[in-house]
Amino acid sequence: MNDFVFSLMLLGALSSGGQLPFWAVSNQNGIMPGTNGVLGLLRAEKPFDESKTFQWQAGASLAASVPFSPSLPGLDAEAPRLMVDELYAGVRWKVLRADLGMMHREKEFAGADPSLGSLSVTEGHIIESNNARTMPGYKLVLEPWAIPFTGGHVLVQGLWGDYKTLDDRYVDGALVHRLQGYLTVDTRRHFYIQAGLDHYALWGGTHPVNEAMPVTFDNYFRVATGRSASSSGTVGDQMNVIGDHGGAERLRMGWREKAWDLTFQWEKPYSDKSGMRFNNIPDGVYTLHWGLKDKDHWISDALVEFHYTMWQSGTIHAKETDENGKQIDWHSNKTLNIFGGDNYFTNGYYKSGWTHFGRSICGPLFLTGESSGVSKIVNNRYRAMHLGLSGKLFRFAPYRIMLTLSDNYGTYSSPFISPSTWESGWNWWEKNTVDKGLKQFSAAFTGYVPFKLSGRHCLDVVYGLYADAGELLESQFGATAGVRYSFK
Repeated sequence: MNDFVFSLMLLGALSSGGQLPFWAVSNQNGIMPGTNGVLGLLRAEKPFDESKTFQWQAGASLAASVPFSPSLPGLDAEAPRLMVDELYAGVRWKVLRADLGMMHREKEFAGADPSLGSLSVTEGHIIESNNARTMPGYKLVLEPWAIPFTGGHVLVQGLWGDYKTLDDRYVDGALVHRLQGYLTVDTRRHFYIQAGLDHYALWGGTHPVNEAMPVTFDNYFRVATGRSASSSGTVGDQMNVIGDHGGAERLRMGWREKAWDLTFQWEKPYSDKSGMRFNNIPDGVYTLHWGLKDKDHWISDALVEFHYTMWQSGTIHAKETDENGKQIDWHSNKTLNIFGGDNYFTNGYYKSGWTHFGRSICGPLFLTGESSGVSKIVNNRYRAMHLGLSGKLFRFAPYRIMLTLSDNYGTYSSPFISPSTWESGWNWWEKNTVDKGLKQFSAAFTGYVPFKLSGRHCLDVVYGLYADAGELLESQFGATAGVRYSFK
C-alpha cells in the first residue's frame, strides 16, 4: 500500500441568501464558513499498513476559511479563520490501538466514496458526528475481539478516551471523558446482532460564577464510574453524578450476502438514569441501510432514517417518589432520580452543553443557537425523515444525495411555538396541551469528477448543490465548487 497521502482542496461557496444551507455546513468537521466564502484544506497523512502486525499512523490537516459576509450568532465564522483540523499519531498491534491528538470522528453508513461523508444524518453515532471541530486528546481502542472458546461468534469492542475543549464556552476548558462498549453475536454466515453503550461526560473547567471543579484523580474516578460528587461538590453533582453525562444505547442487526449488506440500527440518546432505564422510549434514530459490495454502480447504497426525540421520558421534570407516592428528599436519600424533560445534550451547569465552537457534537439536527449570551443546543425535540443515496454517475463519478424533512419543536422549556407541554411543578400529571413545530426541508447533491494524472497524481473537480425550504431556516439555494489535487 502507499505510505503517504497528500491532498490540497480549494472550494468556493455561494448561496442566494448569504447564509449557507444546512447540508453545506453540517457534518463538515466544523470548518466550512457559515456564509458565502472560500475554504482551503491542506491534508497529509500516513495511514496504517494493514499488512503488518505492528502499525503506525500520523496525519495533519490545516483549514482556512474566508467568509464574504457576517454569519449568524453562534457559528463562529464572522472573520477569516485558520484552523488545525487534524493533528494526530497512533499505533496499532493486533486488535489494540492508541491514538493521540486531534482526529476526525468515526463515520459509518458511507456510500460509494467515504470522502463524500456518511449517508446518515448522525453518521451512525448520534452523540458524536463530524458536525463540530475536533478536540485534542487520546483514546485507547479495543477493536472487535473474539472471546476465546466462542468459535469467533461472540466479540467485544470498546473505547476509553479523554479530551479537552478549546472553544470560548460557558465553562472554559471543560474536559471530556469518552467511553464505548459493544457486544456482538455473529453467526459468521449471514446474521449478526450488536448491542452496546456510547457515553460521554463533561467535567472540570472554570465556571464563570461557581468555584472550579478540581481536576483530581478522585474526581476523575467519580466521572469515569458515574458516581456522585463528594461533600465538596455542587448540590447538583451530589444529587446526580459528577459532571454532565449523556450518551446513547445502540442496537444493531445486520444481514450479509455475497453481493450486498443490509443493516438496521436503533440508537437511543439519554441524559440521565431515566433515559438509561428506557423510560424515554420511543426516542432515538432508526436507520436502515442497504449497500452493494461493488460500488461501481449508478446506485450502490441507499439509507432511510427516522428520527424521534419528542418524548424525553415525559413532559414533567419531577422528583422520584417512593412506593407510597411520597416525594423523596435527596438530603436523606441521595439515590434520588429526576425523571422527565431529559433535555438531551444540554445542562444547567455546563450551559454550552454538548457543543464545540458553536456547533453540536451530536447529530446536526440538534440545532445550536444563542440563548442568554451562550451558544448552546436550542432544538432537541424534533422528528425527521431522511433519505440518503449514493453511487457513481456513469459508473465513474461518485455522488451523494441527502434529503431531510424535519419537524422542529425547540426544547420543552423553550419551545419554538407556544404553548409548551412543559410543567415546572412537581406534579405527575401531564398538561393536555398541543405541540406545534416548525417544518423544514433540506437537500444536497454532492460529488466529484475524478481525473487521473500521471502515476499517483489525481485531480478532482468537486461540486455541491444545496437547498433549504421551510419555517425554521431561511429558504435558499446554495452551491459549492472547487478542485482537489491529491497524491496517493
